[in-house]
Amino acid sequence: MTDLSRTQGFAGQAMTVLEGRFYRPPLPEGHVPRARLCQRLQTGLGGRLLLVTAPAGFGKSSLAVEFCQGLPNHWSSLWLGLSRRDNDPGRFLERLLEGLQQYCPVLGNQALGLLKMRQRHQPFAFEEWLDGLLDELAFHLQPHNPLLLVLDDYHLAQGPVLDRCLQFFLNHLPPGLVLLVTSRLRPDWHLARLRLSRQLLELNEQDLRLTPDESLAVLGQQTTGLRGQALDNLIQRSDGWIAGLRFWQLAASESGADSALPQALHGGEGLIRDYLLEEVIDILPAEVQGFLNDTACQERFCSELCDALRESHDSAEIIAYLQAHQVFLVPLDEHGRWYRYHHLFSDLLRSRQPSLPLSSLHLRACRWFQGQGLLDEAVEQALRAGHLDVAANLVQNLSEEQLLAEQNVGMLLRWKMDLPDSLLISTPRLIVLYSWALGLAGQLDAAEELASHLSRFLPAPSATAQRSMLAQWLALSGVIARGRGDRERTRSYCVEALRSLPQKRYGQRLVCLSTVSNLAIADADFSRARSWNREALELAQRVGNPLFEALAHYDRARVLHARGEVLRALDEVRQGLQRLQGLSAQRLYAARARLTLYEGYLLVARLQPEAGRSRLRAGLVEARACRDISVLIGHCVIASQDGREGRFTEAFAELAEAERLMHIWDVPPIFYLAMITLIKCELWLAQGRTDLAESWLLRLGQTYGGKKAAAAPEFHPLLPLHIELQQALLERTQGRLEQAGQRLQALVERGQASGGQLLCVTALCQWIGLLLASNNEMQARDLLALSLEAGRGGALQAFQRLLQDHPQWLREQLLMQPASPTQASLLALLPALDTAQATGTSCETLSTREKAVLELIAQGCSNQEISDRLFISLHTVKTHASHINSKLGVERRTQAVARAKALGLLA
Repeated sequence: MTDLSRTQGFAGQAMTVLEGRFYRPPLPEGHVPRARLCQRLQTGLGGRLLLVTAPAGFGKSSLAVEFCQGLPNHWSSLWLGLSRRDNDPGRFLERLLEGLQQYCPVLGNQALGLLKMRQRHQPFAFEEWLDGLLDELAFHLQPHNPLLLVLDDYHLAQGPVLDRCLQFFLNHLPPGLVLLVTSRLRPDWHLARLRLSRQLLELNEQDLRLTPDESLAVLGQQTTGLRGQALDNLIQRSDGWIAGLRFWQLAASESGADSALPQALHGGEGLIRDYLLEEVIDILPAEVQGFLNDTACQERFCSELCDALRESHDSAEIIAYLQAHQVFLVPLDEHGRWYRYHHLFSDLLRSRQPSLPLSSLHLRACRWFQGQGLLDEAVEQALRAGHLDVAANLVQNLSEEQLLAEQNVGMLLRWKMDLPDSLLISTPRLIVLYSWALGLAGQLDAAEELASHLSRFLPAPSATAQRSMLAQWLALSGVIARGRGDRERTRSYCVEALRSLPQKRYGQRLVCLSTVSNLAIADADFSRARSWNREALELAQRVGNPLFEALAHYDRARVLHARGEVLRALDEVRQGLQRLQGLSAQRLYAARARLTLYEGYLLVARLQPEAGRSRLRAGLVEARACRDISVLIGHCVIASQDGREGRFTEAFAELAEAERLMHIWDVPPIFYLAMITLIKCELWLAQGRTDLAESWLLRLGQTYGGKKAAAAPEFHPLLPLHIELQQALLERTQGRLEQAGQRLQALVERGQASGGQLLCVTALCQWIGLLLASNNEMQARDLLALSLEAGRGGALQAFQRLLQDHPQWLREQLLMQPASPTQASLLALLPALDTAQATGTSCETLSTREKAVLELIAQGCSNQEISDRLFISLHTVKTHASHINSKLGVERRTQAVARAKALGLLA
């Protein structure tokens, strides 16, 4: 690649003459390569224009420098760094022509003379001048040596006349010349035709944002004082803005204290504030600055909301101006309606004085959101305005159905912290709403205490209101009893509530149906659970609420999973997610979080760990934001998978994070402690720490076993059975093989009796591993057929230990089993035969007589029968059989037949 900015003569003496006007700057110290972006730019070299637009500090110029340095060898590049002096079109064109003369010295001498003779106050035919220059340039350009012309910081020179000149230049660009433009302001060019003909490649702010890995690379070694959430917070607040991270590095180096590092990234302080003021805000018109100050208090905004805040009608035009001038505006939807400011830019704006008191702005926003039917955001604005009575009245407008459908209890509990207790117990509506929120959040004592205040409003004004209030109390009491593991009260309260609730209280009815269905799973009464599920789905479909339909699909998936029907459960989950597709991606829904988590859980059960982990992580983000206890599923499944892959440190860290959340959310241990402890026992057994596993399994067994056993927790209704599975694994580890076998046999029988095929196939596979370890291959072979039948619903994870520990035995046995989807899936998961092994056991390896003996072995003939049929001695038969086993790398006749079939030696 020829660099016209750094040629020998030009970089030396010509540098002084031309004042470095064509000098391409070096990459800044500590530059992080943007290979993904350079590759995208590379694909645009076949067109005419590479356009890179983004706000200040996003690394536009550095990217252009890096791209130029990596150009193919047959390319030349010319760099024009622009300044505000270049906004005169004549001056700009002079510089352009002088630069092009570095590529072709004989180019445009007459044209340059015409430019120098012109007077600035007189009109000049720029397009006619460019037309002649382009004709001459086309003659000198060489297709085998193309030229990349870089216009850096075009926004500094941009103006109406220059835009027209460059539009003409672009429209008539000769072959062999490609333009790369970096700018904070989008050029006023008509680019539709270039897009249509694929002659344009654009990179914008969203493209230039640093990825998390690139952010870590920028931070380099200075993250030594940051870990976990602090580091994540730093990267998240930077919003991919490279300048923000660079300023953080400077502030961190000056502070010298690790404790100050996370607080250093703030847009309203220090270097970032100065930079944003100088480079962005101070150069904006006064009315635009006023708009920024008045709207900075909003987490998100649209033009209508901004009009309401400012009592004006020009917000749409100002937002369009901010977009065109790349002023740190982040779109929140594909329709271009909702936006937010970059986090650090927002920090600075909020430190400035708006035209009205903040309370007035928030109250205006409250009225606007209320008018739009966005009650949750209206409540947030009322609280920020300090109008607690307004917020309480708005909360009362939320229906129980909306609360129970969305189950975003985090929002309600956040409001609860701002509302005084006297307001919370002032009306039955507030008491019921907040009792439900506390119950769904697992704060059972607080929910029960608050619900007790309903007695102050009894007797109700009418018999109908009285029955409705009592029925709601029954439904809530049923949910609280389920949380505490009280079987009888759960069933009694929920069934009575279902009889008493008015039809319009379909939200409470659906929660009761979900609760009794979950209890039925814990009791292994799957037919009853399915019946409750069916009723719930029919009710949700009748009322047409997609969130309740999604929750019903989630409950059905859990029953199907417990029955071992993983594929059907996965389909059920995806139906639920499909039902939610029309909902806003900006709002948070516990139903979507649960379905996403469970999809990940089921994918792991299908032995698709990477896809499963991705869905689990996505579900965790939304579940945490909703404060939904279903995060336990995500953390426990990820921890279990980490343990299976030998990453024990990460596994225990995952469980610690789950416990931390439960403590922060004030969730009683009955919801989570047993779940987390059971996964720890699994990890301890894998590490060989049998003493810890034995101690805790004993405690778990005492709590969830026997006649007075507590009901399994809501998010792990099969917990007692999994405790039994871990106890069998412990007994095997301790050498108590007989006890382990008896326990597993009892679990298989229990699973077969109840229809719980997930338990059945898991216990069978564990039992097979136990038998193989005891050299009891015959019984193991018989059990494999049963396990394949039990696993026909797609529960492949039960076979994972067999796949890892006994791959050869499993392959041979599977090849002798009737074809089935489960058999095919397991064979596909087994490692392929080693190539050398396969070639070493080709047809030529076995002699003709050995192949004849093998065929009779495959037919089930005894050694004596083979001797009689082939007219050879019994000793010779045994010798041939020994040679066959040796050549095929097996030990037994059945293994030899299976291996021969796999290699195609037998039909």
